[in-house]
Amino acid sequence: MILIADSGSTHTDWVFIEKDEHEKKYQTAGFNPYYVPSHEMVNSLEKNLVPFVNNGAVRYVYFYGSGCSTDKKRFIVEEALGKVFPNAHTEVNHDLLGAARGLFNDRPGIACILGTGSNSCLYDGTGIRENIPSLGYFFGDEGSSAHIGRLFLTALLRKDLPVHILEEFEEAYSYNLEDILDAVYNQPRPNRFLGSFMPFIAGYREDPMIHALIFRSFDEFIQEQVIRYTDYQDYTVSYVGSVAYHMKNLLTNVARQYDLSIGDIHADPLDGLIKYHQPDILRYIGMGDFDR
Repeated sequence: MILIADSGSTHTDWVFIEKDEHEKKYQTAGFNPYYVPSHEMVNSLEKNLVPFVNNGAVRYVYFYGSGCSTDKKRFIVEEALGKVFPNAHTEVNHDLLGAARGLFNDRPGIACILGTGSNSCLYDGTGIRENIPSLGYFFGDEGSSAHIGRLFLTALLRKDLPVHILEEFEEAYSYNLEDILDAVYNQPRPNRFLGSFMPFIAGYREDPMIHALIFRSFDEFIQEQVIRYTDYQDYTVSYVGSVAYHMKNLLTNVARQYDLSIGDIHADPLDGLIKYHQPDILRYIGMGDFDR
C-alpha cells in the first residue's frame, strides 16, 4: 500500500491506496512535532489507526505535516512513522509543500493554509521559492481559527461583544476569565484551545461585529502573508484548510479588495496530493515496488 497523510495541529487525514487503487480514508489527531513528541504519536497511531489497517503492508509513506519545516522536527515524525509502518519507505515534508502540491501540482502559484494555524508560500511548480514565516499563534497565524479565536476572546473578556452573544457564550461554555487565561498561558496546545471556538464564532458571522472581526483577520493574513511575495499579482492564490473552506465567501470578498486572482479553495489537499503522486501510484500498481 501507499499512504499519503496531511497533518495539521488539530487532526491528520490519512489515505491508504492499495494495488487495486482502492482508497481507504481515516482521521486521527494532529501530529505537530512542536507540541507532540514521537512516543505520543506512536501511542496514538497504535490506538486509533493500526487496528483498522494492515500497517505491515504499507510500502511508501508520504507525510505532509504542520511543524515539519526543519530536519530536527521531521526526524521526530519519521521516527514515529518508522515504528508504526516498519516496512515502509517514508518521506516527511512540511504541510506547506503538501498544500502547494495539492493545489497546483506542477504549476506556479501562491499556496495558503488557513486552519488551526496559517501559512503561505510562493510555489514555482517544483518547490517553495519564497516563504514568509507564519510565526505561530503567539506572533502570527493571521486568518487562522487560533487568530480569530484570540480576537474573539479578547473582545469577549473586555465585554466588547453584543449582549446577546455574551449571554449565549455563557450558556454554551462554562469558562470564566481565570479558565481562559489558564488554558492560554498554562495548559498544553493553547492554539487548539483558541481555535476551538471557531464553530461558535462562525454561527454569528452575519453579526456586524463578528463579521468585522473575521474580516480583519483575513485582511491581516493577506497583508502579512500574501502581498509581500515578489510579483504576487502575477500569481493565482489558492487555499486549503477548514477556515478557508467554510469561510470562502468572506475570504474571497477580502481578497478582491487587493485584486488577487483567486483559484481553488479546498478543505484539505488530499485529493490534489493523490493526483500529484499518481505517477508513483501507477508505478507501484503496475510494476510492484519501485525505488525513489
